Amino acid sequence: MKKNNLKRLTWLFAAAMCLSSYAQQQEIIPQNTIKVEAGDTDDVIIRKAAHVVPTDNQLAALRNEFIAFVHFGPNTFTRLEWGTGKEDPKIFDLKTLDTDQWCQAMKAAGMKMVVFTAKHHDGFVLWQSRYTKHGIMSTGYKNGKGDVMKELSASCRKYGLKLGVYLSPADLYQIESPDGLYGNLSPYTLRTIPREVPGRPFAVKTKFQFELDDYNEYFLNQLFELLTEYGPIDEVWFDGAHPKTKGGQKYNYKAWREMIRTLVPNATIFGREDVRWCGNEAGNTRTSEWNVITPYTENPAEMVEFMDLHGDLGGREVLLSREKPFYLHYQPAETNTSIRAGWFYRDDTRQQTRSADDVFDIYERAVGGNSIFLLNIPPNREGRFSDADVEVLEETGRRIQETYGHNLLDGADGPKEVLDKDENTFVLLDGEGPKELVFSVPQPVTFNRIVIQEAIATHSERVEKHAVDAWVNGQWKEVARSTNIGHKRILRFPDVTSSKIRIRILESRMNPAICEVSAHYYQQRPPMLSVGRNAEGLVTIAPKKDGFSWLYWADKKGDEAMQDTINYQIHYTTDGTEPDEASPLYTVPFALENGEVKAVSFLHGRKGAVSRERLGFVKKDWKVLDVSGETTEHPASAAIDEQADTYWVSGGQESPYVFALDLGMEKELAGFAYTPQKKDAKGLIAAGRLEMSADGKTWKKVEDFTFGNLVNDPTKRYHYFKKAVKARYVRLVATEVTSGADFATMAELDIF
Repeated sequence: MKKNNLKRLTWLFAAAMCLSSYAQQQEIIPQNTIKVEAGDTDDVIIRKAAHVVPTDNQLAALRNEFIAFVHFGPNTFTRLEWGTGKEDPKIFDLKTLDTDQWCQAMKAAGMKMVVFTAKHHDGFVLWQSRYTKHGIMSTGYKNGKGDVMKELSASCRKYGLKLGVYLSPADLYQIESPDGLYGNLSPYTLRTIPREVPGRPFAVKTKFQFELDDYNEYFLNQLFELLTEYGPIDEVWFDGAHPKTKGGQKYNYKAWREMIRTLVPNATIFGREDVRWCGNEAGNTRTSEWNVITPYTENPAEMVEFMDLHGDLGGREVLLSREKPFYLHYQPAETNTSIRAGWFYRDDTRQQTRSADDVFDIYERAVGGNSIFLLNIPPNREGRFSDADVEVLEETGRRIQETYGHNLLDGADGPKEVLDKDENTFVLLDGEGPKELVFSVPQPVTFNRIVIQEAIATHSERVEKHAVDAWVNGQWKEVARSTNIGHKRILRFPDVTSSKIRIRILESRMNPAICEVSAHYYQQRPPMLSVGRNAEGLVTIAPKKDGFSWLYWADKKGDEAMQDTINYQIHYTTDGTEPDEASPLYTVPFALENGEVKAVSFLHGRKGAVSRERLGFVKKDWKVLDVSGETTEHPASAAIDEQADTYWVSGGQESPYVFALDLGMEKELAGFAYTPQKKDAKGLIAAGRLEMSADGKTWKKVEDFTFGNLVNDPTKRYHYFKKAVKARYVRLVATEVTSGADFATMAELDIF
């Protein structure tokens, strides 16, 4: 009996292995989501990943490539990054609005869509909603009849731009108001959306019935308005940020999803299963951004909770180390940042605008790194984009067109499927030999950009490593190497002149399909600059180490062909004027206290972007008077050492946290700057007050301050006083810090 059982077990095991082997060889149908089963081998997981493809909506979103964000609202007038929900609507003192000018500038930049903040976290609405009076209907704009969303929608149609809508799930007005609906603990009952309002019928007669509480009903009523009366809508943008919550409020996302999929089936949903956040608001990109990702333990099409997804989500090591079972899902990343410091407009003199160098660099890294580039441009208080912002948008558009408007491989010999400007045709690299593509042109061309695209619609993202070679001096020379490709990879490298180019696939998931290859030339610009100062007060000006041009020069200083590229000059001013070639030439560090440095580089007569840095009082005579503790690794002195990579950490305690200084002598103070540390999101100073003292013992408040959105954007923040004060002793009192920490941190404190 035992012998028979053993034979039976042996037979069953052999049969199971055969079935497993058979299953592994079965055809896998390309899908947007594929489940990885508990028993899947590494080979099966890789094969499944190689069949995860975007939906039509996701593919359209990727092809948009460069899109706009527009943040507008009460914060534009209060000059705050985040509102409170308690603002009087009349603060939104809009007199004029020019959405045509917005769209002209966005079109000039090469953008294809704009996402508009119809309602930000403060709950103020910028359209004529039937369901609230907290919005533009309670302002003086057009005697309360104005509708920014309507005007923008008309301008988008006029200029051929797609329109997306940002509707904040967080709503501070509905939290703070005595009769507010957010978190009011109302019961869930069957409700009809939209709720009819006498005298305001809907042209779209579609109705929905959901089990809802008061806030979800309110939210869905407004979502219905936006999706049916301002379209077509191509993206619905849900922010995961929540400045404040109340009453354990939950969102009925299943109902939200059903409404969106029914009313605007061509729209993508940001922040959920369609498009995800890149993980920062500085325009930073990763070397490898996989859009076939692994974090889902349940089918994302059925999930209701928000998932903050960023980091390495789809590399081979992640794929094969994830605990099974899980779902492979295609979900592209959106790389977002603002053209100015902060999301909302504050002013033109103290709020710097990114240079075209910077924006174009992010464009190449984001769009050329398998993601979508979302750039925010905040309108000013005249309802227009500021001239400085428009200039950057127009210059960025010119550079994109000049660089990528002409393919140097037009007319080349090579696989026609990748030279025909049609993403639907491709070459499947499935032979036994090397996986490579070779192109040749009749005459040598000079190029420094190669663009490669995979046929992701049918064959997913498969390339894991690849290289580009040029035929130089009778042999192949590798000029660039990178990791994955996906929708688009832009490879950047020093100028090379050749008549033959080779693309080599070094590692891949199954056989990759390449649909587009092109070569381009970018006219090198003078380097972007960085201005710094040491504790002794000596100012230094140098190329930014994170600027792309600097990477070229740092790597190629020994290359004779690059020597002429290094011969740039730096000119600067300290009197507030714009620097030119007649301004002082920077050669050695110079002393400066309490002033602004403006610097610019020149290369062969071409002018680079102007860099600005506001410098406060020199700190060499400052003394730390009192602090709420410090650590051995992060002493209080680190906050006044003119080094942004060192920082102070207070002792663990409840707020407030104090940092008091003796400036050495009485000075007239106009404001201060706080530089947050960037090691983690804990303990960043979000709110507090600055105090002054004549004796270092008795303190008097100068002003309160708030710094919004520090976790996602830990950049230097400025606070200028309404009126200058005189003091020798100053004290920063932090009353609110980020991430629930019981300590405060500060990389640097500057006083002006």
